[in-house]
Amino acid sequence: MLRAKIIATGSYAPERVLTNFDLEKMVDTSDEWIRERSGIRERRIASEKEAASDLAYEAAKAAFKRTDIKPKDIELIIVATVTGDMPTPATACHLQHKLGIKKAAAFDVNAACSGFLYGLSIADSFIKSGAYKRILLVGTEVLSRFTDWEDRTTCVLFGDGAGAAILEATDENRGIVSAHIRSDGALWELLHMPGGGSINPPSKESLKKKMHYLKMKGNEIFKVAVRTLENLASRTLVENKLKPSQLSLLIPHQANLRIIQATAERLNIPMEKVFVNIDKYGNTSAASIPIALDEAVRQGRVRDGDYVLLEAFGGGLTWASVLIKW
Repeated sequence: MLRAKIIATGSYAPERVLTNFDLEKMVDTSDEWIRERSGIRERRIASEKEAASDLAYEAAKAAFKRTDIKPKDIELIIVATVTGDMPTPATACHLQHKLGIKKAAAFDVNAACSGFLYGLSIADSFIKSGAYKRILLVGTEVLSRFTDWEDRTTCVLFGDGAGAAILEATDENRGIVSAHIRSDGALWELLHMPGGGSINPPSKESLKKKMHYLKMKGNEIFKVAVRTLENLASRTLVENKLKPSQLSLLIPHQANLRIIQATAERLNIPMEKVFVNIDKYGNTSAASIPIALDEAVRQGRVRDGDYVLLEAFGGGLTWASVLIKW
């Protein structure tokens, strides 16, 4: 049976670093307040010349440097993002052009912070079906362009970045073991961007009302996220007849350190087995997990034969988990 195997990863973070101390000069907040409530110390901000596809391009280039596969060998490009270059065409098409790939399908996935895991699920299905053998998946976000820098409750949370993975079909006993994606549209108001679509198209009025910025109800999301992620992760392990102790690493979406700690505690997974880099990047939405995965690989925290569990929760509301045998 064919499986989807991640053969290379890459990531990219913009040069500009915005620290909590920088934010103290912009809004009524403090380094201590931000760290206690989120675990974030700093985040990266894209330059004016950098779009989502530019960040994606750099992350993809880094991934290609770690494998013999060339861009021309890629048959499908999937980009997970909520902050794409433009409403249409897909950011994946812009990335395809920048990579010089001529013969590949390309499309975007919008599942907010769960986007990369949704993309892994889609890539896994395509590879298992035999439709494609080599797929490039990238999570990329320029959230700084959609952040209200006068809103102290949200501007401290988000950052920019991109992470990439190259997947290839294999008949070995490794790769993606199972992928689980879920959603509940009834909770969409907990995290959304009201402007820019067909309900509230761009206008002077929508700009005046700041409809093109992210809106979030943090306390409500915290409660739903911890409960939902615990249930999904537990089911993923049970369905694959694994105990939490058999996991080598848990890589969660980097949204909030308290959510990460609470979920790990409920799953009975010690924090030394949990990968955390939220302090350096903040919440980068769909780019969060691929950046963390790439760092974990480069730090040697993922080895052949390891079971790695990825989990995410985001706007939609959406949530997802992917179990990998490395």
